[in-house]
Amino acid sequence: MFQPSQHDVRRFFCDTWRKQRDGLPLTPMEALAAPWLDEHPEYHADLHDVDAALAAVYTVEEGRTNPFLHLSMHLSITEQCGIDQPTGIRQAVKLLAVRRNSLHLAHHETMECLGEMVWASQRSGLPPDGQAYLEAVRQRATR
Repeated sequence: MFQPSQHDVRRFFCDTWRKQRDGLPLTPMEALAAPWLDEHPEYHADLHDVDAALAAVYTVEEGRTNPFLHLSMHLSITEQCGIDQPTGIRQAVKLLAVRRNSLHLAHHETMECLGEMVWASQRSGLPPDGQAYLEAVRQRATR
C-alpha cells in the first residue's frame, strides 16, 4: 500500500495545480484530482506556493479547513467510486449526488461519513468498518 507523507501529499496537489494552470500534461492521478482543485478556488492561494504549503500548520483553533486533507478526501472518494470499494459506494454516492443535485455536495457529505469511520477506527483500535461507512452514505442518499 502506498503511504505518502504529508509533504508528498502537499507537493502532489501543488504540482497538479501548477501543471493544470500552465496547461501541462497531467498524470492519471493528477487528472482525477484536477477537477476538485477547480471546485475549490478558496484553496488556490494555498496551492500556489509549495514552500509555504509544506510549512503550513492547520489547527482546529484556527477554524480553517486543511485544504490538503479536504482535497485528499475528494480524491479518496473519487478513487473509491472508480473501483467501487467498498462495493456499493459508487451507487450510493451517485444517488446522493442526484438527491443533492451536486456531486460536489455529495462528496462533502460522504467525507463526513468517511471521517466518522476513520475516527471510530482510531478510537476503537479496530480496522475501518467499510460496511458502516457505506451504510452511512446510503442513509444520507435515501433521506
